[in-house]
Amino acid sequence: MAVEKRREYFIPFVGLSIGNHRFNYLIDNKFFALFDTSEIQRAKVNVELDLDKEERMLVLNFNISGTIGVTCSRCLDEFDLEVEGKQEFFVKFGNEFREEDGDVLIIPENESHIDISGLIFDYLHLMIPFRVVHPDDKSGNSACDPEVIKRLNELTHKAEQESPWSKLKDINLD
Repeated sequence: MAVEKRREYFIPFVGLSIGNHRFNYLIDNKFFALFDTSEIQRAKVNVELDLDKEERMLVLNFNISGTIGVTCSRCLDEFDLEVEGKQEFFVKFGNEFREEDGDVLIIPENESHIDISGLIFDYLHLMIPFRVVHPDDKSGNSACDPEVIKRLNELTHKAEQESPWSKLKDINLD
């Protein structure tokens, strides 16, 4: 991702006073277009960042809510998945860049800003479950494409009848 395009995600912490500072970001399709490896192509997500600047550390608290465009694993229909979550990240000052833990980054004392675009990118991708399925409607029925579900059920039933193992269920062992 080109540095110029992600400038809006650079936080110049050197000029900030000790204490709490709030930043707001609207993450949409343009954000993910900046990355070559994004699984997400469509989104509308609000990210509120509370940055607590301390003497030797920055504490970043992300509050994330919105929708991400996904493809249903069952019916292959696209829908907007609602996402919501909180993440905490720590930036400490040291001699060199080093990732101490998954949630702790050490940066050189002479740094003047931090780029949070990678953190937002990672957090949003981690909010998508491995298997994505339409949520049920208010009546508890699947919101998947009914034609696709009907066809899947027919194929499953046919496969079960044609299976060589299906004849074993007719054997009476008594």
